[in-house]
Amino acid sequence: MANVRMLLSALLLILSSAAVAELTPFEDYEFSEAVYTVDTIKVKPSAGDHYLEGLKATWSASQEIAKKLGHIEDYAIYSSITPESGHFNLMLVTKFKNLAATAPSKAKRDAWLKEMGAAKAKAGNKRALENYPELREITGSYIMNEITFK
Repeated sequence: MANVRMLLSALLLILSSAAVAELTPFEDYEFSEAVYTVDTIKVKPSAGDHYLEGLKATWSASQEIAKKLGHIEDYAIYSSITPESGHFNLMLVTKFKNLAATAPSKAKRDAWLKEMGAAKAKAGNKRALENYPELREITGSYIMNEITFK
Protein backbone atom coordinates (compact mmCIF):
# COMPACT_ATOMS: atom_id res chain seq x y z
CA MET A 1 0.00 0.00 0.00
CA ALA A 2 2.87 2.36 0.79
CA ASN A 3 4.31 1.74 -2.70
CA VAL A 4 1.02 2.68 -4.30
CA ARG A 5 0.88 5.91 -2.26
CA MET A 6 4.45 6.77 -3.23
CA LEU A 7 3.69 6.08 -6.87
CA LEU A 8 0.55 8.23 -6.77
CA SER A 9 2.40 11.03 -4.97
CA ALA A 10 5.19 10.93 -7.56
CA LEU A 11 2.65 10.97 -10.40
CA LEU A 12 0.81 13.96 -8.89
CA LEU A 13 4.11 15.80 -8.42
CA ILE A 14 5.07 15.19 -12.05
CA LEU A 15 1.69 16.29 -13.35
CA SER A 16 1.53 19.40 -11.18
CA SER A 17 5.01 20.56 -12.14
CA ALA A 18 4.81 19.91 -15.85
CA ALA A 19 7.16 22.12 -17.80
CA VAL A 20 5.48 25.07 -19.43
CA ALA A 21 6.61 25.51 -23.01
CA GLU A 22 6.36 29.08 -24.20
CA LEU A 23 7.33 29.95 -27.70
CA THR A 24 7.62 33.56 -28.73
CA PRO A 25 6.59 34.64 -32.23
CA PHE A 26 9.46 36.09 -34.26
CA GLU A 27 11.98 34.78 -31.71
CA ASP A 28 11.22 31.05 -31.79
CA TYR A 29 9.23 30.91 -35.00
CA GLU A 30 8.25 33.12 -37.90
CA PHE A 31 5.19 33.55 -40.10
CA SER A 32 5.71 33.68 -43.84
CA GLU A 33 4.89 36.90 -45.61
CA ALA A 34 3.23 34.73 -48.24
CA VAL A 35 -0.35 33.75 -47.53
CA TYR A 36 -2.28 30.75 -48.74
CA THR A 37 -5.99 30.61 -49.36
CA VAL A 38 -7.26 27.11 -48.67
CA ASP A 39 -10.74 25.95 -49.62
CA THR A 40 -11.82 22.57 -48.29
CA ILE A 41 -14.30 20.64 -50.40
CA LYS A 42 -16.31 17.49 -49.78
CA VAL A 43 -16.79 15.90 -53.20
CA LYS A 44 -19.73 13.51 -53.33
CA PRO A 45 -19.02 9.80 -53.84
CA SER A 46 -18.46 8.88 -57.50
CA ALA A 47 -18.31 12.56 -58.51
CA GLY A 48 -14.55 13.04 -58.16
CA ASP A 49 -13.50 12.72 -61.79
CA HIS A 50 -16.44 14.79 -63.03
CA TYR A 51 -15.66 17.55 -60.52
CA LEU A 52 -11.93 17.49 -61.39
CA GLU A 53 -12.83 17.78 -65.07
CA GLY A 54 -14.76 20.93 -64.24
CA LEU A 55 -11.95 22.31 -62.07
CA LYS A 56 -9.48 21.79 -64.90
CA ALA A 57 -11.66 23.84 -67.24
CA THR A 58 -12.59 26.56 -64.73
CA TRP A 59 -10.54 26.97 -61.54
CA SER A 60 -7.22 25.68 -62.86
CA ALA A 61 -7.53 27.65 -66.10
CA SER A 62 -8.28 30.78 -64.08
CA GLN A 63 -5.34 30.14 -61.74
CA GLU A 64 -2.96 29.64 -64.67
CA ILE A 65 -3.86 33.07 -66.00
CA ALA A 66 -3.52 34.66 -62.55
CA LYS A 67 -0.09 33.05 -62.20
CA LYS A 68 0.99 34.16 -65.68
CA LEU A 69 -0.06 37.74 -64.86
CA GLY A 70 1.80 37.64 -61.52
CA HIS A 71 -1.37 37.96 -59.44
CA ILE A 72 -0.57 34.72 -57.58
CA GLU A 73 2.65 32.82 -56.95
CA ASP A 74 1.31 29.27 -57.27
CA TYR A 75 -1.69 27.01 -56.80
CA ALA A 76 -2.42 23.35 -56.16
CA ILE A 77 -5.19 20.82 -55.69
CA TYR A 78 -4.75 18.20 -52.97
CA SER A 79 -6.85 15.04 -52.80
CA SER A 80 -7.29 12.71 -49.85
CA ILE A 81 -6.41 9.05 -50.34
CA THR A 82 -9.12 8.31 -47.77
CA PRO A 83 -11.97 10.34 -49.31
CA GLU A 84 -14.76 9.28 -46.94
CA SER A 85 -12.83 9.74 -43.69
CA GLY A 86 -13.49 13.37 -42.80
CA HIS A 87 -15.16 16.69 -43.42
CA PHE A 88 -13.39 17.26 -46.73
CA ASN A 89 -11.54 15.24 -49.35
CA LEU A 90 -10.16 17.95 -51.61
CA MET A 91 -8.25 21.18 -50.97
CA LEU A 92 -7.84 24.05 -53.41
CA VAL A 93 -4.78 26.07 -52.40
CA THR A 94 -3.57 29.38 -53.81
CA LYS A 95 -0.30 31.04 -52.75
CA PHE A 96 -0.13 34.85 -52.76
CA LYS A 97 2.99 36.97 -52.22
CA ASN A 98 1.40 38.59 -49.17
CA LEU A 99 -1.97 39.46 -47.69
CA ALA A 100 -2.21 42.68 -49.72
CA ALA A 101 -2.05 40.60 -52.92
CA THR A 102 -5.41 39.02 -52.00
CA ALA A 103 -7.21 42.37 -52.08
CA PRO A 104 -9.71 43.04 -54.86
CA SER A 105 -8.32 45.08 -57.73
CA LYS A 106 -10.10 46.37 -60.82
CA ALA A 107 -6.81 46.48 -62.71
CA LYS A 108 -6.08 42.82 -61.90
CA ARG A 109 -9.62 41.77 -62.77
CA ASP A 110 -9.52 43.64 -66.08
CA ALA A 111 -6.13 42.12 -66.99
CA TRP A 112 -7.36 38.64 -66.06
CA LEU A 113 -10.60 39.10 -68.02
CA LYS A 114 -8.70 40.33 -71.08
CA GLU A 115 -6.44 37.24 -70.94
CA MET A 116 -9.25 34.76 -70.21
CA GLY A 117 -11.77 36.25 -72.59
CA ALA A 118 -15.25 37.32 -71.53
CA ALA A 119 -17.00 34.43 -73.28
CA LYS A 120 -14.78 31.79 -71.67
CA ALA A 121 -15.14 33.43 -68.24
CA LYS A 122 -18.93 33.50 -68.61
CA ALA A 123 -18.99 29.84 -69.70
CA GLY A 124 -16.86 28.86 -66.69
CA ASN A 125 -19.15 30.70 -64.30
CA LYS A 126 -22.20 29.06 -65.87
CA ARG A 127 -20.62 25.61 -65.56
CA ALA A 128 -19.74 26.20 -61.91
CA LEU A 129 -23.22 27.48 -61.03
CA GLU A 130 -25.06 24.70 -62.84
CA ASN A 131 -22.90 21.67 -62.04
CA TYR A 132 -20.81 22.17 -58.93
CA PRO A 133 -23.61 22.22 -56.31
CA GLU A 134 -24.57 18.68 -57.37
CA LEU A 135 -20.98 17.45 -57.13
CA ARG A 136 -19.58 18.99 -53.97
CA GLU A 137 -20.00 20.95 -50.77
CA ILE A 138 -17.57 23.68 -49.71
CA THR A 139 -16.76 22.90 -46.07
CA GLY A 140 -14.34 25.74 -45.28
CA SER A 141 -12.28 28.67 -46.53
CA TYR A 142 -9.10 29.79 -44.81
CA ILE A 143 -6.30 32.34 -45.20
CA MET A 144 -3.11 30.96 -43.71
CA ASN A 145 0.57 31.70 -43.19
CA GLU A 146 3.33 29.11 -43.16
CA ILE A 147 5.15 28.80 -39.82
CA THR A 148 8.88 28.17 -39.73
CA PHE A 149 10.69 27.30 -36.51
CA LYS A 150 14.06 28.91 -35.86
